[in-house]
Amino acid sequence: MIQMTFTEGEKEAFNYERYHNPDPRVQQKMEVMWLKSHGLSTDETAKLADVSPNTVRNYLREYDEGGLERLKTMNYYQPESELESHRTTLKEYFEKNPPATVKEAMSEIEALTGIKRSETQVRAFMKKMGLKCRKVGMLPAKADPEEQAAFKAEKLEPRLEEAKAGKRAVFFVDAAHFVLAPFLGFLWSFTRVFIKAPAGRQRFNVLGALNAITHELITVTNDAYINAESFCALLVQLAALNLSVPITLVLDNARYQKCAVVTALAASLHIELLYLPAYSPNLNLIERLWKFVKKECLYSKYYADFAAFKAAIQKCLSETHSTHKKALDSLLTLNFQTFEKTQIVTA
Repeated sequence: MIQMTFTEGEKEAFNYERYHNPDPRVQQKMEVMWLKSHGLSTDETAKLADVSPNTVRNYLREYDEGGLERLKTMNYYQPESELESHRTTLKEYFEKNPPATVKEAMSEIEALTGIKRSETQVRAFMKKMGLKCRKVGMLPAKADPEEQAAFKAEKLEPRLEEAKAGKRAVFFVDAAHFVLAPFLGFLWSFTRVFIKAPAGRQRFNVLGALNAITHELITVTNDAYINAESFCALLVQLAALNLSVPITLVLDNARYQKCAVVTALAASLHIELLYLPAYSPNLNLIERLWKFVKKECLYSKYYADFAAFKAAIQKCLSETHSTHKKALDSLLTLNFQTFEKTQIVTA
């Protein structure tokens, strides 16, 4: 029989752990030790803790061998899935053939390994492999991932590094065309909610230049069209900032942004125009701002007329450096999505 004496410090430790340890089994062990530390017999302790006398003796033996830390160590038996031996094969297969549903994965796993498992088991195994249910993204058919990667590494990132060092100002430029129409989003509601579709197709156009570092936004707006004249007005606004460093505008290949009038004015104002590779919205930081504006003030909202619609957009844009600054600082990081050929599914 194991005979033990306990200090007041040990009693306090047992008392604390029996309530605060996250593992219920460890709590039970500490309850047994706390009872024994108060002089109860093995049988009395077993009865009060609702365990067998042999269990009490085992806990005492563990404590005698390794103290409190030994009691807190739990070695649970975790049987290994039979699928583990096929992990490498299944991972390689699912990297090339991502399943749409767990049921599809079940069928493919059975075909590849001969092992049939339930949906719950397959879902757990897929998560363990690192698979997650992700929304499929869209890449324009004519986009060239290799050209994008080269542009990012050789042209965009060096200028952004200069901007971070205060040696250059980099602005991302793009036009957004907000059409007065329903922007359908998601709502937590008891029944499906409908919003009225406003009459007409009026649109509010915003040509914006977003500072890559400060997130300052310069805009030219109208209710008609964005054209070369609009772009020249934006260039003049940027030049009027009187920055003491070179200015680079990162922009797409819209025709009005590459015409002779625009390029000549930019050159005279000493503003560099850095054109993105074709079909590369993922490399234009301001695209995230347009999505934010739609989510913030357009999705699932009804505006009775064009004036109210336009006012909501203008208000949101005017608050980029106040109300929305924290959210936008988190959103407008200089981490750009790039693509690998393994991510792209072709017909």
